[in-house]
This record gives sequence, structure tokens and C-alpha cells, in this order.
Amino acid sequence: MHSDENEFRPLGGSEVPRYAGRSTFMRLPQIEDPTRVDIALLGLPWDSGSTNRVGQRHGPREIRSQSTLMRAVHQASRVSPYDLCRVADLGDAPVNPIDLQQTLEWVTNHFRRIHEAGAVPLTAGGDHLGSLPILRGIARERPVAMVQFDAHSDTNDTYFGNNPYTHGTPFRRAIEEGLLEPNRVIQIGIRGSMYAASDLDWALEQGVRVIEMEEFFELGPRGVLDEIHEIVGDAPTYVTFDVDCLDPVYAPGTGTPEIGGFSTVDAQTMLRGLRGLNLIGGDVMEVSPPFDSSGLTALTGATMMFELLCVLADAVARRR
Repeated sequence: MHSDENEFRPLGGSEVPRYAGRSTFMRLPQIEDPTRVDIALLGLPWDSGSTNRVGQRHGPREIRSQSTLMRAVHQASRVSPYDLCRVADLGDAPVNPIDLQQTLEWVTNHFRRIHEAGAVPLTAGGDHLGSLPILRGIARERPVAMVQFDAHSDTNDTYFGNNPYTHGTPFRRAIEEGLLEPNRVIQIGIRGSMYAASDLDWALEQGVRVIEMEEFFELGPRGVLDEIHEIVGDAPTYVTFDVDCLDPVYAPGTGTPEIGGFSTVDAQTMLRGLRGLNLIGGDVMEVSPPFDSSGLTALTGATMMFELLCVLADAVARRR
């Protein structure tokens, strides 16, 4: 069913200037009831899982601001997500910046409510630990596949003694908890110095497909897309996009930058190539405005969020 309701369409730049009006994702209405939408855009303003550079808690607000530059139709695919689905900004998930465990519980319950209402979540973070409670909220019925764009595997075990919950551990916990099907998980862009030569061993032993940057340069975006479609197949699939997958010349404002990453054009090519997968949600994580004086990283985050919105809307419409 196509949405003809003006309520679920973004404000146009010729109706209200882009610098005016309420700051919402893509200039969409902000509502509270997830049963009214097909795709829920949410913020997760939380960085208590960070171990070094913080500020990602401010990411959702700045991504909202930069998303005023997004228009209604995708230039390359000609997809108009607002013609395919009802989309709205559902505000921010509840967080407690001084209580990590309580936030994990609150965010899990919040996304479970979104999921049970039948809405597909697309989230702006926040540090990457936030993906764990999102998955707890939407994948408890069965393990799902995952496409991860990231400089880091995020499958470490513990930090600072026995702390199992940081932005470097979410997908190890998700695999252990049966939220992810490891042989249907593919990680793209892994690079940077390591704590130990064995850092990736656990993920590889579980069957995770890890594409390090050296292999990415050999395969190219099209070769990577072939692998993604082969590994994921028709399984329900979550997409997580850590902006540190990009070279920091494109996204300097992030928690753990690693030089030698791919370009924004490479990333857009791969995100567009996810069209046709059975997508059930996604996120854009690790935008840190305090390290982003020009606003470039937040603009990049908003653009990648729009790329994901287009392929998610296509997936939702095809399932319908």
C-alpha cells in the first residue's frame, strides 16, 4: 500500500527553508505511536560503551540537523521511500548516561515495542554498543543475518578486566546470545593496529566472514556485494554502519578513527547494492560531533542513513 498521507512526507525546501522548523530526521513528522509507521527513524544518544574518545551521544541531534539536506528521491535508484512506506521520526530511545545496564534494558524494551508494533527501525547513534540492545529488541525470535561496515570487528570479549559491555564487544555478545547467525554475518572494512594477532580469531572460528581492507581493495565494492548476497541470501538481515569504516578524511568526527578506509562513494555503492535483501533494520553509529568541527561527519551519517532508508523502504514494500 502506498502512503498518500501528507503527514508522513518530509517538508520540502520550497515550503519551509531548510534552516527553519523543527529538527527531525529528514524533516519528517515526529510521532510517538510506532503502529502508525512502516519505518521508524530513531536516535540513540548514548556513548557509555566508549573506551576512549566520546561524544557520540550528541550524534543523533547533529545527524537530524544535517539530514535537512536530504531530499525525497534517491538520485541513482530513483527510489522515493515516502511513496513506498509511512516513515516518521519516533524520537530518541530512553537512556541513562550513568547506568550502562539500565540503558541496555531500556533500549532493548524500547526496540522490542517498536518491533512488536510492526515497524522497522533505522537508528542514528550513539556508540556501537547500542547495536546490541537493538538486536535484543528485534531478533529474540530467531537469529538474524548481519552486514557490518566497520573498521573494527567489535567481537572482543572484555575490556578493563571483566567488563563485557563496550563498543568493542557488541557482536560477540550478540552471537553468544543467539541474536546473530554467525555464518550469515559479513564484516567489511576491518583494519588498523590490533591488541594481539589473535584479535579476529574468535569471529573467524564462529564462521563470520571478515573482509579486511587489503581484501576490499582487491575485490572492490561489486565483488563485496557479490559476497554479501551469497552469504546473507534471503535471511532476515540487519545492517550496521559504523562511520569509522570510512577513511577519516570523509568522517573525522568519530570515536575510533582508522586511516586507510574506503571512500563515501564506495560506501554508497555497497549500501545501494543491498537492494533486494530481506532487510529488517539498520543503524548508523559512532558519529561524534565534538570531533567534527565542520559538520562533515554528521552530514555523511545523515546521507548514509538516507541510503539505508531507501533500501529498507524497498524491502518493506516488497514484503508487503
